[in-house]
Formats: sequence, C-alpha cells, structure tokens
Amino acid sequence: MIKLPEDLDTTKFETLVWIIAQLRSPEGCPWDRKQTHETLKKNLLEETYEVIDALDSGDPKEVNTELGDLLMQIVLHAQLGTEDKEYDMTSVIDGINNKLISRHAHVFGDAKAADDKEALKIWEQQKKKERKGKGSMLEGAPKSMPSLSYSQAIQDRAARVGFDWPDSDGVLDKMSEEIKEFKEAKSKAEKEEEMGDILFTLCNYARHNDLDLEDILRKANAKFYKRFTSMEKICQDKEINFTDLSFDEKNSLWEQVKDSEE
Repeated sequence: MIKLPEDLDTTKFETLVWIIAQLRSPEGCPWDRKQTHETLKKNLLEETYEVIDALDSGDPKEVNTELGDLLMQIVLHAQLGTEDKEYDMTSVIDGINNKLISRHAHVFGDAKAADDKEALKIWEQQKKKERKGKGSMLEGAPKSMPSLSYSQAIQDRAARVGFDWPDSDGVLDKMSEEIKEFKEAKSKAEKEEEMGDILFTLCNYARHNDLDLEDILRKANAKFYKRFTSMEKICQDKEINFTDLSFDEKNSLWEQVKDSEE
C-alpha cells in the first residue's frame, strides 16, 4: 500500500501528477501499469467526447468532472513519456507555453491584429516560421478527426493563405454543380465520389458562414434521438406497436412530438 502524504493538497496540479506516477509504480494499480499509449488512445477520445457532451448539456458540474477526466488522460500520457525518458509534464507545459507566446506575436510582440482574422493570419505566419518551409500547412489538422471536422479544418487552413471562394454564393453555385453530377452518376463508385464532393462543398459553405458542421450535425442527431424516443414512449404508454404503424401514422406522431416542444 502507498501511504498518502499528510499534507496532500488535492487542489494542486502537482498532486495529480504525483498520483498518476504512484498508480504506474510497481506498488501501484495493475490496470494502470499495463496501459500504453496505444491502449489509452480510445480512452482519450472517449473522454474528449464526454467533455463535448457535458458542454452541450450546459451543466457546469458535468463540465467540471469531465474536464478532470480528460486532464487525467493527458497526465497519463505524460507519465508514460517520463518513464520512457522521451518527455515529461514539464516539457509538455514548456512547449505549449512557448508556442502560445510565439504564435501570439500580436499580444507578446510587435505585430498588430485589428480583428480575429488578422490574428489567425499572424498565427499561421508564426507557424510557418516554425516549420521552416517543411511539410504542408495542412499537416496540422489531425487525420483522425471526424471527417466533417477534418474537412472544415483543412479548408480553413487553405483559406488562410487565400485559396478560397470570395463569398458563399460561389460555394452555393459549386454545390448545385456537384448535385447535378451526383444525379448523373451511374455506378455506385461514381455516386460515392460525387456524394463526397457534395459533403466537402457543404462543409465549405458552413465554414463560410462561421458554422461548425460537426457540432450542428451532433445537435441535429440529438434532436432526432429525443423526438424518436418520445414517439416510442407514447406508443408504449398506449400499448401500441410502433412498427405496425403506417408511415403516415408515424409521421403524424412525429409532428405531435414536435408540436409539444413549442
């Protein structure tokens, strides 16, 4: 058993780092000792989505809890780096602090930014200096992101250097063109390619209107889930088999649920 220090302060970040180190020690937890960067990836992803769910819920207590769970994952990965003598929590914090200072030259330097767009341009300029001309500027967007988010991310990076439609009307024209090509597609492979072009253009249109398509679709999914389960509940209360209803009856039930929300 590992004895807790009498002066242990659970409000300190250093305490979390210490606890994680103890869990990974030979006297620690068998589960924690077994984990690797690879096994922890899914946990990191799940905790990230749980933070997003908590933010969507608007419950501060939930946000507080889920941020703690996500922070634990970060400290776990830093501890693995410490054990492998590759990096540690200090180098992680040092790296992000220096990056924030460098890329905010309009705050900590002589550069000027009148608005958020100019601030982003300065961020990209500083980022380019760090890359020293190596690699594509699109590489900064993780390919493991959800597809809609990744699409908007790479389009946004291209737009920062001027590769963009001048306004959203041009994007709408492109959307009409892509829909026409989808209708004309013959094979499944052609339809898949054209549908991809439609979705990509839709992401572009959302970006032009400062809309996060991933967030919008997640909220639309949640709305559909709530309404559909409400329909099922009504049928259960009335001892009606939902499956046996005709489409018109189901649609009428949908409208009933929808009206009840107003």
